[in-house]
Amino acid sequence: MEENKLDNTDRKGLRLRSWSQFLLVCFFVFLAAAAGSVVRFRLDLTEDNRYSLSKPTREILRNLHDDIFIQVYLDGEMPVLFKKLKRSVREMLDEFSLASNRRVDYQFINPYSQDDPALRQKEQEQLIAKGLSPVNVIIREKDGGSSRKMIYPGMLINYNNIEVPVNFLKNNPSLSPEENLLHSAEGLEYELIRTISTLVSDTVYRVAFIEGHGEVPEIEVADFIMSLAKFYTVDRGNPQGKPGILDKYAAVIVAGPKEKIDEPDLYVIDRYIMNGGRVLWLCEEVEVNADSLVYGETVALYKPTGLEEMLFKYGVRINPVVVQDLDCMLIPLKAVSGGAAQQVVPAPWIYYPLLHPSPDHPVTRNVNRVAGKFVNYIDTVGRDTGVKKHILLTTGNQCRTVSPPVAINLKEIDRLPDMELFNRQHLPVAVLLEGKFRSAFTNRYIPGLTENNPEKNKTESKPTAMIVIADRDIIRNEVSRSGKTEIPLPLGQDRYTLQVYGNRDFLLNCVNYLVDDKGLINLRARELKLRLLDKKKLSRYGTLIKVANTAGPVLIVIMAGIIFNILRRKKYSR
Repeated sequence: MEENKLDNTDRKGLRLRSWSQFLLVCFFVFLAAAAGSVVRFRLDLTEDNRYSLSKPTREILRNLHDDIFIQVYLDGEMPVLFKKLKRSVREMLDEFSLASNRRVDYQFINPYSQDDPALRQKEQEQLIAKGLSPVNVIIREKDGGSSRKMIYPGMLINYNNIEVPVNFLKNNPSLSPEENLLHSAEGLEYELIRTISTLVSDTVYRVAFIEGHGEVPEIEVADFIMSLAKFYTVDRGNPQGKPGILDKYAAVIVAGPKEKIDEPDLYVIDRYIMNGGRVLWLCEEVEVNADSLVYGETVALYKPTGLEEMLFKYGVRINPVVVQDLDCMLIPLKAVSGGAAQQVVPAPWIYYPLLHPSPDHPVTRNVNRVAGKFVNYIDTVGRDTGVKKHILLTTGNQCRTVSPPVAINLKEIDRLPDMELFNRQHLPVAVLLEGKFRSAFTNRYIPGLTENNPEKNKTESKPTAMIVIADRDIIRNEVSRSGKTEIPLPLGQDRYTLQVYGNRDFLLNCVNYLVDDKGLINLRARELKLRLLDKKKLSRYGTLIKVANTAGPVLIVIMAGIIFNILRRKKYSR
């Protein structure tokens, strides 16, 4: 009887302990759930931190005062790669929403949701008019057929009744679809936060185009101006030899002067740089009248612009030569067939090189090749340790240079190039300079300017930056003319092949880098690793991998259950 009483007492104690442990576990689970609803804790365990936002991004989102609504037009039936891009966009927007304390909200919209074809066509035309760029892709049907469809990999960001388009697809023809997808995901944070930062900023920076010296006409830089106008106030004007007139601008653009710039205007630009101003130079030392090629021939002539000594002082020299590159654009030529009928055929034109962006700098990372025309090349000069130099654009690995004066004839296309002559490679065409620059007007006298000027003794600039590009045509867009109507075409678009090169992205990144005060441009240096399946191993062990992935988790659960029951029996059988 006493043993039975002891057994009953032990059982009651065991039950009490079991219930106590159960209630204690429930209490801690409830406590953890309550804490999790109040305290947000997110841990990014990926090697490349692909789910982590940068410090400047979090700071901007944390200080949002009004709501932002984003409409993403990447939904509906589309290829697998675009579905992966959609997932990346959703994940990034989720991070933005959390970092902004739910100030950022978003919606995915299918541009093909309308049943009425007329309404659907009208809505898609409105998206294009708002600035979204569609991509023509092939959709595989379930019955084995295929059809073409326009995909809109972009979004509209709405803030205080202001709507701004953002196209986030990087479409570089020289890269594989997987690499383009990866680069698009890498640039998502920058594309989003750059636009949001501009919308919520109390300060709108001003950018000025210098004119009055034969610079590229306004209609031929109209597309770039419209791109800049999304982020800055853009002005054009002549310095007129007035020191300080440029100081209100965050950056100044000298877009390919043809005429010699006089010393008073050079002095104004130099004073602007000494005060910390930032300049984007697009200059050439050789003039080529490309319009004369309509008649089959033109001439390249040496024509200095007065910037040689100034840029030399800052640390670069533009060489007065024309680059010929075997990696070049195609131009349409009329060819005569056997029946004497003319037809237009594309032919490589070595005077229009395709320039290679540096993969290691935020300005040029993931930028498509840039189309140049009759470019010169740059040498970096001087040993000033206070100025750092970064090469942004180079030619290909098979090029040569010709010195003016030289005749340029379209008949050169008919001749096979002498490969032995094309023995130069990677000639610099665009260079970034950063640091403290020496004044180009030290110990120089300019009547009416240098005397009685409080800034005349400043011979070294504040820390600043400038970008020098040895081609004025990089900024020039084609113009469609019909009577008196002039319509600028997209910058970097070849009007014959309709291929879009990286001119606009490159120049916009240049200005953003020069003006950037939050370090957002450095987000473009973000690098994600492309993790693709090994096709050889997949073909060899494909079946084994599928079986392991399918049956493996089930077997693990079963084995865990068996081991748990064995241990439980051993424990309580005693």
